[in-house]
Amino acid sequence: MINRFDPKKLFASAILLTFVLIGSTRLYATSTTVVRGKVVYNVEDFGATGNKADNAQSAIQKALDTAGVKGGTVYLPPGDYTSGTLHLRSHVSLYIEAGATLYASEKPSDFAENKPKSKGALLFGEKLEDVSIEGRGTVDGQQKYFWEDDTLESTRWPHKMMQMKMGGSTRRSYPAGFPKQEDYPHLIWLGDSTNVRITGLSFLHSPSWSFALFNCSRVVVDGVYIYTSLKEAVWADGIDIVSCHDISISNSTIETGDDCIAIVCGIPEWGPDYPTENITITNCRFSSASAGIKFTEGNSRLVQHVVITNCAIFNCNRGITFQIATGGTVRDVVISNLTIDLQRRDWFWAGDANAFNFRINRPSEWNNEAPKAGEPGPGMIKDVIIHDIIVHCQGTSRIEGHPERPLEGITFENIKYFISSDPTKPFDMATSALIFRRAKNLKLRNIEVYWEKPASNKWESALVVEDVDGLQLSGFTGNAAWPDQNIPAVFLNNVKNANVDDSVASAGTNVFLKIGGANTQDIHLFGNDFHQAKVPYLLDPGVKPASVTVLDNFMPAK
Repeated sequence: MINRFDPKKLFASAILLTFVLIGSTRLYATSTTVVRGKVVYNVEDFGATGNKADNAQSAIQKALDTAGVKGGTVYLPPGDYTSGTLHLRSHVSLYIEAGATLYASEKPSDFAENKPKSKGALLFGEKLEDVSIEGRGTVDGQQKYFWEDDTLESTRWPHKMMQMKMGGSTRRSYPAGFPKQEDYPHLIWLGDSTNVRITGLSFLHSPSWSFALFNCSRVVVDGVYIYTSLKEAVWADGIDIVSCHDISISNSTIETGDDCIAIVCGIPEWGPDYPTENITITNCRFSSASAGIKFTEGNSRLVQHVVITNCAIFNCNRGITFQIATGGTVRDVVISNLTIDLQRRDWFWAGDANAFNFRINRPSEWNNEAPKAGEPGPGMIKDVIIHDIIVHCQGTSRIEGHPERPLEGITFENIKYFISSDPTKPFDMATSALIFRRAKNLKLRNIEVYWEKPASNKWESALVVEDVDGLQLSGFTGNAAWPDQNIPAVFLNNVKNANVDDSVASAGTNVFLKIGGANTQDIHLFGNDFHQAKVPYLLDPGVKPASVTVLDNFMPAK
């Protein structure tokens, strides 16, 4: 450690600080440099040449192992370094300087040691503490792709069915270089580790999930850039948070083929399905051929206490998606202050340029199979608040519970929702703008829906609410896509215990509200502005008139 009374060491530290402040291209000079009591180990002193053609794995690993004895920093100066799996060490910082690039080897054998559990990675760590991966340099996975006819998706996959029906191509991208999907290494895999910082670096062209975090805690990801091809990079998620707690992701840009951030509890081959909880995601930019944020279907236990705020989701195929297919629960989630701008991607990407998606299935339902004995029952999504969002999309948002497990306590508030079509995509399946099904205690407040050009002749209502017990619909503004076809702006079907208030029928409205379903009861309409609607509300023949109470609404002149 630095002795504050040792003039020589103090003078050496002052010289080092001077180099840093004047922008020296080499932050750390030799393996004997001491910064804040920690030795800095320059990989060049262990034999790394900085030439991409030379394998630097042994040199960098020696530096990591040496630093791991008493703690310290392993420093990659400007240059190009090629390596297979590097084992990180506790109390060690890996610092990649500006102008330095760490390349993943293109030889599968350089990652074989972690292959049996799908944990292969360029930067690998397990049961570590006090670890950082930082700097201003680059980590490059060098992944490449090839195209050929699809052999993975079932012909029941809706987009593939429509492609085939329209005579479109079913060619798709596949990663090159590794024999099986589970062999593709991550750029970072960390498990059972605590006090982790990943900051400042660019992570490019990952063969698989760029970051995979399993049962980690006190993780900070700040100011990183993650990129893979939006056209080709299948299976290359940005950051996957698996059975972790106390995770902060901020000030980062993720542009990647698959989901930007995936949140899940449970990957059996990695370990127990600990809850995933206490996650914050803020001030980020997301682009994806799949989802910006995904609460993924493999959740087998619990995801809770998640806050996502102040983010831009653009050039994506899906915005926010909640999916459960293995019996778990997602609860206590707040998503706010987002702008979302979506476009459809190629047929093999999941999504439909839809802003929101909630889906609960049993495993057999998810896989379109017959029910299986002993499989988990439907999971639960509850107490989710989504507010202050501007959406530009091309697909229907479906927020749906399960017949046996309705959504509970879902709130959508202050949403501006613009929907257009893409006539170049044959798999456009958009109908109504927002569809809510199978829910309890649903709150929809201050939602505006606008239909934009180009239009689709499949479009219907702005809002559909079906099989819901306990609805507060307040301050809604919107019209049907084609009001002259007597399509209602809002359709309530089999809804109980509902209040509809402070909503506005816009100019040109034919039917504003249609109420249907034999199970409909206790619908209250009050304080609405219906004066521009030809038909303020319409009851289907199966609805009992006594089920609807109308009070103090501004009606059209007779």
